[in-house]
Amino acid sequence: MADLILSLDVQDRTSAIAVARACAPHLDAIKVGYPLVLPAGLSVAGDLLTLGLPLIADFKVADIPNTNQMICTLAFQAGFSAIIAHAFPGEDALSGCVGVAHSSGGACYAVAEMSHPGAAEFFHSGVAERLAALAVRCRADGIIAPATRPDRVARLREIVGPLKILSPGVGAQGGDLEAVKDLVDGIIVGRAIYGAADPAGAARELSRRCR
Repeated sequence: MADLILSLDVQDRTSAIAVARACAPHLDAIKVGYPLVLPAGLSVAGDLLTLGLPLIADFKVADIPNTNQMICTLAFQAGFSAIIAHAFPGEDALSGCVGVAHSSGGACYAVAEMSHPGAAEFFHSGVAERLAALAVRCRADGIIAPATRPDRVARLREIVGPLKILSPGVGAQGGDLEAVKDLVDGIIVGRAIYGAADPAGAARELSRRCR
């Protein structure tokens, strides 16, 4: 059983809120990234908070420690309850994100491996395993691992143990929900929900399949 997390990559603020409101009864969390925040601003978090769901800031933070800390602080002040950061900038950079998250009463998830085909260029050959181990060392709350490659998720689970794994790639990217739902804690779905003719219906069906 896994949570269903909507990746709300809808660029129009009004449309995004409408989709989120319609789907909310079938969701466990909403993930918001740059496609929505850049046109709508961080204040969109305030509108989404009225739905009563946790909000994940998918900013894939990847800078020096001080800049990471500033970005994370702004996200948590806006109302987000978790943030996604890249692990590859190193231990001090990721620790900065984790520290702000925990001091804000929130969570930090480190990207161990991405879900698109090109991820194999740099995240394989032991790199993802090292990033997952770094997430454990930095006391991150979990990692991001690809639903498009269940074998990789299983391998990373061996490294992170009880930490949460959130997994994107189901739907438009072709990931198999059935193959990963028992390996992960959260399934992240975007286009297959917000791009559907009936987003609420799509969310309902995916939520049923996650259980």
